Amino acid sequence: MKKIALLFAGQGAQEVGMGRDLAQEFRGAADLFRQADEILGRPLSGFTWDGPPEELTKTSNCQPALFVHGLACLAVLRELAGEFPVEGAAGLSLGEMTAHAAAGTFDFASGVRLVQRRGELMDQACVATAGAMAAMIGADESAVRQLAADCDVDIANINAPGQIVISGEAAKVELAVSLAREHGIRRATLLKVAGAYHSRLMNTAYMQLEEALLQTEMQLPRFPVVSNVTGAVVDTLPEIRRTLRDQVTGTVRWIDCMETLSARGCDLFIELGPGRVLAGLLQRIRKDAEVMSVSDVASARACAASLA
Repeated sequence: MKKIALLFAGQGAQEVGMGRDLAQEFRGAADLFRQADEILGRPLSGFTWDGPPEELTKTSNCQPALFVHGLACLAVLRELAGEFPVEGAAGLSLGEMTAHAAAGTFDFASGVRLVQRRGELMDQACVATAGAMAAMIGADESAVRQLAADCDVDIANINAPGQIVISGEAAKVELAVSLAREHGIRRATLLKVAGAYHSRLMNTAYMQLEEALLQTEMQLPRFPVVSNVTGAVVDTLPEIRRTLRDQVTGTVRWIDCMETLSARGCDLFIELGPGRVLAGLLQRIRKDAEVMSVSDVASARACAASLA
């Protein structure tokens, strides 16, 4: 039997309309969107399904929308395929919160409130700072680290071999982009983001998120969840709270996360969320990895048929 790992999408993967067909066809998915609207006191499902895109892209809307969509995808898959065993889970940035909810670390309502608070705090940090991020393509890690040190910016994501993201003050990130070729980096591209995520510029969010994490009732996850910042399984509640907080300013070590799940014997990866970003990264990390992406009714049915 295949050992299954669940992967949950991060901010940037969002698409207007995501989850609408799931909610139209499956009561479980519809209930999650309805509950989120009630918990947040605003029509999150409306922003998610009808846009406008700039409203959905706001961090305080985007993060809870992706959280609900990821869990709706899982609910539909389980309705179609039954209660299949899970060997482990990981999520990219915000997706780590979704992974913990899927594993039962906290309940759905607590997760929606926590993700909403995380998004608000990160929005506030973006407004208070002039931050930017850039992707460094076709470079080894040591070269990017040297460039980041020279320009006084942070390593935000180590996503896949040859794909590393830097983050920091906008002027310094732009300087790094202009100097990238001199450091042997094939291509450097500024990203369309609201601020400098996973950098020291998120420090106010980092400081304030601790209170929200302490107020969230948690229990040990039912299956292992891998931390972005350590690349290892987190297995105590203090460690879960600490790593979820550290993640706001720390580096997302996605390669390490995927290697940890592979080392646990995971040989079937199911991406839950819009697009196929995580599937693409995984296949650059492990070319032989078997991965399926679930984002809508058609892909959920195809995945369920494969599991059967």
